[in-house]
Amino acid sequence: MSDLVLVIGNYNLSSWSLRPWLLLRYFEVPFETLRIELEVPDDKPPHVKAAIRAKSPSGRVPALQHCELTVWDSLAIAEYVSELFPDRQMWPADRSARALARAVSAEMHSGFSDLRHTMWMNLTARVKLGGVSKAVGDDVRRVQQIWTDCRTRFGHGGPFLFGRFSIADAMYAPVVSRFTTYGVETGDVGRRYMDAIWQVPAMQQWLDEAQREVAAT
Repeated sequence: MSDLVLVIGNYNLSSWSLRPWLLLRYFEVPFETLRIELEVPDDKPPHVKAAIRAKSPSGRVPALQHCELTVWDSLAIAEYVSELFPDRQMWPADRSARALARAVSAEMHSGFSDLRHTMWMNLTARVKLGGVSKAVGDDVRRVQQIWTDCRTRFGHGGPFLFGRFSIADAMYAPVVSRFTTYGVETGDVGRRYMDAIWQVPAMQQWLDEAQREVAAT
């Protein structure tokens, strides 16, 4: 039994949970998963709120339990696990690439609110949006600009943002799922990057769990 327990929400709906789960699976870090079903994303019933609060001080998922320590917030979890397992090299080795990877990860973590609110994560659905606001369009263009910049500058040696899979890719994986769900068109760089993320075995495993989850409802 692992000392690490990752508390997550629904596979189909919880974009924040996907990030650390995908990271841990990709880098073969041993951990246990504790899933708490989020019945309604923005209006959790009292028993769901209590269940999450019992595991996460913020009352939100994900949260990582490590012995007596609880770390919440997807980016904080990624940083903590990276320090626990430095041999996995979860950030790029090159200093400049690592700085950019941290910057784009933080931007995804704190930004893109219009995109999030319009394009809810629903991994198993396929929805064609009739149109989006300028703010959402700006968010979509910024994401694609980030992907192109990272791939152009540091993408040699592999299909991911910095060549090898890193924390930055885990942070952007939910956006790949959103773009897929809502049929967002991207250029060649974006399409190849999305294909690379979608083909990651751990991403496919998460998708399988989401499909089973939806089928059971």
